[in-house]
Amino acid sequence: MDTTFILNLTCPDRPGIVAAITTELAAIKANIAESNQFWDRQSGMFFMRIAFTAPPGLDREGVERALRSPIERFAMKSSLVNWTHRPRIVIMVSKFDHALLHLLYQIRVGWLNAEVAAIVSNHADSARTAEWEGIPFHHWPVTAETKAEQEERLIELVRESGADLVVLARYMQVLSETLSDRLFGSIINIHHSFLPSFKGARPYHQAHERGVKLIGATAHYVTANLDEGPIIEQETERVTHAMSPEDLVAAGRDVESRVLARAVKNHLERRVMLNGHRTIVFV
Repeated sequence: MDTTFILNLTCPDRPGIVAAITTELAAIKANIAESNQFWDRQSGMFFMRIAFTAPPGLDREGVERALRSPIERFAMKSSLVNWTHRPRIVIMVSKFDHALLHLLYQIRVGWLNAEVAAIVSNHADSARTAEWEGIPFHHWPVTAETKAEQEERLIELVRESGADLVVLARYMQVLSETLSDRLFGSIINIHHSFLPSFKGARPYHQAHERGVKLIGATAHYVTANLDEGPIIEQETERVTHAMSPEDLVAAGRDVESRVLARAVKNHLERRVMLNGHRTIVFV
């Protein structure tokens, strides 16, 4: 059977980039299934994502050899993945499990192509969910004294499980600068507000105090700066003056779950490319 690959590349923009890549793909009889590109005029950088099938017998190394010439000629930063590989994720959660449950459901019905390698929590509340799903569960309480040790255990878990992504599905702990830097680009958080508004704790209560008419959720890559990482996905929900902070929390659960699932899907399908502090998202 044909093998599906996804190629991501970025380089300074100049004429001939698309032609150079597609010519080499045609030479190895690859069939392009999807192609997206973007020229960021402000930075002068070019971004491209191509999904294609290669004929039987042509492995990743063979495709890389075929593309080496244009990649070197245009000084491209590139990544090539075999899409038959099912990505593995580690999900971290605290007490609120709605985003976790939504991710598990989307995986179960096949909309999200992923395997959950482990669920990690600083509370024991989700142990029964993990047991029901047949997923290893790690209950790691966090204190000021144990935080560094817990983060080292997380790094080890990611390494041992071969996880491609860590998902903070309402994990209510601030990660250290060291961990954020080590996992940058491979750890996604869902924040329960429409960033950059209402960062930090209790954003729905902050929103209620300001009398907002829209609440939202933001999925972003984690950085050392709290709630300021590159944004992947956002959505809003209309609210009214008659709603209490608890009503806003309830309305926000569905938004948070949808936004996080879309962000995870786009990341795993290699649709998200970092562009400085911003992202390019090919959908």
